[in-house]
Amino acid sequence: MQRPSFFARALASGLCALALSSTLHAQELTVSAAASLTNAFQAIGQAYEKAHPGSRITFNFAASGPLLAQIQQGAPVDVFASADQETMNRAATARLLTDGTRADFAQNTLVVVVPSSATKTPQALQGLAGADFKRIATGTPATVPVGRYTMEAVQKAGLTDALHPRWIFGESVRQVLNYVARGEVDAGFVYRTDALIERDKTRIAFTVPTDNPVRYPIAQVASSKNADGARQFITFVRSAQGQDILGRYGFSKP
Repeated sequence: MQRPSFFARALASGLCALALSSTLHAQELTVSAAASLTNAFQAIGQAYEKAHPGSRITFNFAASGPLLAQIQQGAPVDVFASADQETMNRAATARLLTDGTRADFAQNTLVVVVPSSATKTPQALQGLAGADFKRIATGTPATVPVGRYTMEAVQKAGLTDALHPRWIFGESVRQVLNYVARGEVDAGFVYRTDALIERDKTRIAFTVPTDNPVRYPIAQVASSKNADGARQFITFVRSAQGQDILGRYGFSKP
């Protein structure tokens, strides 16, 4: 029997390597998600990888606005999860999402937190206009959804002018939480799920009513190189197991 030539063996080896590389690539997934989802999505990622042996998820957590900007600039992202509808609407308008894949998967609540060492605690938005609250933090409204929810609530309460000189803006809701936890501000607007992370350093003063529910949408990015994996991850997030994990981190169903 004639033995395969060196060229044939090299070709076969190369084809096997290419097939393996393609398989590995198909199992890799990049998910860009709102900063407030950090802990919950890390847990979901571990559960997903366990349920899908060989898969590997890379997360990119930041404020929803900057994440959208990265996708617009061509960042290799498979799944996008935003903390608000407005940012996802902009992604849809720019045709950055795969049709039929967008869905709400979680809901949150806007709250005001103060440092655990604070001696004064506001009971409602009007209380923030008092002399004890000179520095108040929230996210930058133009890019951070929690900032937009905050400004809408403040405007409705008629406090826009009174609070205007007191704002300290953060690049994400987690940065706002850190400001409060370190006592660098007197109060801050964050999501309830974030407040639960720093229970020893912060405490919830009150829940802020919002006209628009804080609902989180998720969708496959149109330029995804792993469409099957993206859809599987979205399905997992919305599954009973995914919802259970989100619930453990304080999120409610949409």
